Amino acid sequence: MTQVLASSEFQSKVLEAQGPVLVDFFATWCGPCKMMAPVVDQIADEVTGQASVYKIDIDQSADIASRYNVMSVPTFMVFNQGSVTNSTVGAQPKSVLLGLLSK
Repeated sequence: MTQVLASSEFQSKVLEAQGPVLVDFFATWCGPCKMMAPVVDQIADEVTGQASVYKIDIDQSADIASRYNVMSVPTFMVFNQGSVTNSTVGAQPKSVLLGLLSK
């Protein structure tokens, strides 16, 4: 299961990470987010050692969601060396999310 980060962990786990990080901005009340959860978990397992995968609950970490202008969930962002390098909004096939990580 993919770890849900608190706002206080975002800097060290995402922005200071050594390598790409896929962040799933989600909400517990969001149907498409629930549908994507097993896909995100599969990706986390597949990229272990090459990339990190975390989740941000937009209701619990509204400050982070606001900082990155997350207007819709799910929103997926790839961070590399502290910057957003790729993003997409809405439920996506696993191949699309893996592709974001490889660009």
